Amino acid sequence: MEYNITVLRGDGIGPEVIDQAVLVLNTLGARQGITFNFREEMMGGCAIDAYGEPLPLSTLETCKKSDAVLLGAVGGPKWEGLPGDKTPEAGLLGIRSGLGLYANLRPAIIYDELKEASPLKNSVIKDNIDILVVRELTGGIYFGDRGRLNRGTNTEEAYDTEKYSVAEIERIARLAFKAAYGRRGIVTSVDKANVLESSKLWREVVIRVSKEYPEIRLKHLYVDNASMQLIRDPHQFDVIVTSNLFGDILSDEASMITGSIGMLPSASVGGGTLGLYEPIHGSAPDIAGQDIANPIATILSAAMMLRYSFNQNAAAELVESAVKKVLAKGYRTKDISSEGFKTVGTKEMGKLIASEIKAV
Repeated sequence: MEYNITVLRGDGIGPEVIDQAVLVLNTLGARQGITFNFREEMMGGCAIDAYGEPLPLSTLETCKKSDAVLLGAVGGPKWEGLPGDKTPEAGLLGIRSGLGLYANLRPAIIYDELKEASPLKNSVIKDNIDILVVRELTGGIYFGDRGRLNRGTNTEEAYDTEKYSVAEIERIARLAFKAAYGRRGIVTSVDKANVLESSKLWREVVIRVSKEYPEIRLKHLYVDNASMQLIRDPHQFDVIVTSNLFGDILSDEASMITGSIGMLPSASVGGGTLGLYEPIHGSAPDIAGQDIANPIATILSAAMMLRYSFNQNAAAELVESAVKKVLAKGYRTKDISSEGFKTVGTKEMGKLIASEIKAV
């Protein structure tokens, strides 16, 4: 079996955590008889420095021809102040749209080994928490009409437009309902249907689509209530499906109840098997080059790639199991470490996880 992966190392700690994900994949490949062909391209701040734009056409074309894309992180203070379409983050929007990746899957899992790192009380997280946030990725307010009026005057105004079509809502809803199979079978649709017209349509369409999946239970929450319920009783959630803006906020909130943003992976997928896999954390330029960044989120993103793009479920479970074994042995990077644990650097954590895969 052979797969072609485009690697976007990105900015800040991106290259450091990507290196460890590549190490783990190569170790896994040697053990499982899988060949991974990696081709590096540029996106983000590094691409701006080299080409004057965050997403060169050559990068996008290479990604389109690959089986999957693995991304580190992009952005940093160096590129702040650039026009909106020239920022590193604009590269992210461009690649998602260019590859037709309309859904972002963000699992938020509290591992038994990391319960002490969660900011929530033990009484709240007494049982395992496993939430999957399904965020619509290529529509909504981030892609709607926007602008400024009367710029430079004391009557200046700015506007952003939230807009969704029936087709956009249908496809993200179907993906969420399908994801609920094999889990606890609960989909919570989050909107603001008491105020926003776009949310009213969202709810109507989700209800209609739900009739195609009678085995799955559908619940609705307004976004403000959902944000509170994630803290009060996260166990009630299985799959959350929501819009681009709400998903951006809620998935970050869900990530923090697990204890560290450095632990959580993500997958951006569309209608086919091609996907973009990245940790949800940023480029963290303040710790770049210090060998202290947590590579686990990127390694788990590679596991999601194995599952969603390559249909290699056993291989994905092998990577996830290796991560749990290393944590169970008390190894931690600085962001999740405390007294009594063995603190290791970025490279050492990658080596430890790769060693667990070799030992199986």
